Amino acid sequence: MASPTVAEYMIRDVVSVSPQMTVKEVSDKMIDSNFHGFPITERGYLLGFVTAKELLRFHDRQDAKMREVMKRGTICCHPDMIIDDAIRVLFRYGIRNLPVVDGDKKLVGIISNIDIVRSQIEKSRPSKVMSVKTFLETQNGIRLRVTTQDVPTELARPTQKEVYRDELIGRQYELKRGLNEPLIVVKRQNGYLIVDGHHRAMAAKELGAKTFRAIVLEPNDMNVSLGLEKTADRWGLHSLNDVKIIEGSKHPFIEMTTMLLPEEELEAINKRLRDAV
Repeated sequence: MASPTVAEYMIRDVVSVSPQMTVKEVSDKMIDSNFHGFPITERGYLLGFVTAKELLRFHDRQDAKMREVMKRGTICCHPDMIIDDAIRVLFRYGIRNLPVVDGDKKLVGIISNIDIVRSQIEKSRPSKVMSVKTFLETQNGIRLRVTTQDVPTELARPTQKEVYRDELIGRQYELKRGLNEPLIVVKRQNGYLIVDGHHRAMAAKELGAKTFRAIVLEPNDMNVSLGLEKTADRWGLHSLNDVKIIEGSKHPFIEMTTMLLPEEELEAINKRLRDAV
């Protein structure tokens, strides 16, 4: 089963404001609505997002146009982003609303904390674990027992050779804030093979964590050699120390969600996340 996407839960009929509106006009519009903020659009393109708190900063400039006082750029996402990643964006950056844009950066919807809560209430049991379990059983002729355990960090063997520094910073921030999304690992004779969650595992390691929470798939035959193990052997991956951290380049997740932000704004966000860790 495919993971639910933002498109399935976002509000499509979005109330927005124009950069030509004054601070007073936007303030009055917000007071008369149930919203805590509005996307700022021009000819359908998303320019930014204004919140009630930001409007208060300009209470003495009621006649100023939003174009003069607005902050350029905003956090955003695409309709095909999975809900779990949208949750991560809202949680990580401490925002209530996430504008949704298409490939041309035009506003097509908005997803809020309320929509996220709704998606989680409607969400069935995690499908990713079952998909991985079924795939491994079919490919290797084994049966897997599923448990949840605290796995020693030093016994984790990666199957991915690179992680990105910017995403690693974000995952560390999430862990410090208590978002402890479990990894998916396969138990082996001498450790645990990571199937999903390399950034989380590396973040836990860099924070000095001795264990991390994981959904463990335990084979009925521990001697069967898995394809992921062969990949790890080929890349020389034996522990998390063998994973390369990519500096400078953006993780695709970060690249997409911050595409409207000026580079200096993104650096300021990453600095805030680093300082919080």
